[in-house]
Amino acid sequence: MKVLYFHQHFSTPKGATGIRSYEMARRLVARGHQVTMVCGSYGGGQTGLESPFVGGKRKGTVDGIEIIEFDLAYSNSDGLFVRALSFLKFAVRSIGIALTERYDLVFATTTPLTAGIPGIFARWFRNKPFVFEVRDLWPELPKAMGVIRNPVILAAMSFLEWASYRSAHRVIGLSPGIVDGIAHRGVARDRIEMIPNGCDLDIFNTPAEPWLPAGVDKSHLVAVFAGTHGVANKLDAVLDAARELKLRKRDDIRLVLIGQGKLKPALQKRAAEEQLDNVIFHDPVNKARLSGLMASADLGLQILANVPAFYYGTSPNKFFDYIASGLPVLNNYPGWLAEMISTENCGFVVPPDDAALFADALIQAADDRDELRAKGARGRELAVREFDRRKLADRFVDWLEGVAR
Repeated sequence: MKVLYFHQHFSTPKGATGIRSYEMARRLVARGHQVTMVCGSYGGGQTGLESPFVGGKRKGTVDGIEIIEFDLAYSNSDGLFVRALSFLKFAVRSIGIALTERYDLVFATTTPLTAGIPGIFARWFRNKPFVFEVRDLWPELPKAMGVIRNPVILAAMSFLEWASYRSAHRVIGLSPGIVDGIAHRGVARDRIEMIPNGCDLDIFNTPAEPWLPAGVDKSHLVAVFAGTHGVANKLDAVLDAARELKLRKRDDIRLVLIGQGKLKPALQKRAAEEQLDNVIFHDPVNKARLSGLMASADLGLQILANVPAFYYGTSPNKFFDYIASGLPVLNNYPGWLAEMISTENCGFVVPPDDAALFADALIQAADDRDELRAKGARGRELAVREFDRRKLADRFVDWLEGVAR
């Protein structure tokens, strides 16, 4: 079958962002299907196309995936209005593709929630099978974070969420809380499949040349956060722990924050003002380069703001990268990942907003390297057993093929 795949933030492994859609599309191709990926130009992402845009878009084939890329720049550093405008422009242009391209099934993945719009049109105007993937619950998450307060906007988003779920023949959720949230909106459980983010074992099995940023050496305990520096992440928690470490004179620990985001300049300013030289900032890197950093690090940091909607309603790429690389994980909020870390004994779970206990966990990690390595090995076993991207991608393809049948 030919699958029309909508993901505004699509990237190949050459980019510095998640590659779930790339791997899922590649698996579809490997199983004999054709895939046309429709996307925008995501900051930090790389679609693999280098030809100039003509009429606001460019086309090409990368690793067997046909790509239509719209000339719509997007960055996590953009303000809310600019991002919302980009989402709407992508949705409008995608409707045109959904109404004119030849295909057998349409698949759309968030974020943003507006990704479901072309799927709705494909279902009701062309009677095409539609599968919708939910990576975050909208508008529940932005409402819980206080990012969006306008009741009219929230009501419109709630309607779009409902319309996307009701239009889709099948739905995919990336975490237990997302699946529950979808079911709560009236979708039958037998139409929902949980397929979490996965571990790119091939990339982390053969890491690139190990490296460390300036200001870090092999004698340090190196704890890495690799992801967006935004409101949802609340990386001030890391700086709070760094300040606590300075007070305790534990200069043998380095906290490396690698990535980009709206709050990165403010975080850098605070670290400079408080002389937190144990916090190292670094620009985003692609997956291969990231694997080299992970090979040199000792601990992965899974950090989020203390928002109950996050506890079971997220499936962060970074967690799966950490365990794929054999890093133990320090998690600072409750939920399904915290429970998994505790059950598997593959890291540390600390309460939200507690800098002292956060620092305690870092010191424990630094003082018992043998147990730290054992935790990392158990995490790697979990990655292979439960979250191998290839196995999850096969489940994904099976789910789509079931709709076509």
